[in-house]
Amino acid sequence: MTIQETIERKVKDALTPNHLDVLNESHMHNVPKGSESHFKLVIVTPAFDGLSLVQRHQKVNAILAKELKEDIHALSMETLTQAEWEKRGGETLGSPLCRGGQ
Repeated sequence: MTIQETIERKVKDALTPNHLDVLNESHMHNVPKGSESHFKLVIVTPAFDGLSLVQRHQKVNAILAKELKEDIHALSMETLTQAEWEKRGGETLGSPLCRGGQ
């Protein structure tokens, strides 16, 4: 199972999201082709209702603790409730290009 598939499975099992994007953004960084080191998550779930942004990120970090320790170099997250997602019109934020490396 790839790291991306593991992330998808763990987040789905733990948070039962209404919407989930697991984007491998490693290609945007100075890493070997085919790397799975930089990810962006867009998670929309009722599990975030009533939680602050920090609490939402802590929840996801706890779910992915092993991967963050062993596999993932960078993880960005958009953690939204259904109401926030609808207010945004289902739009996600763009990711900046890497400024490091060669």
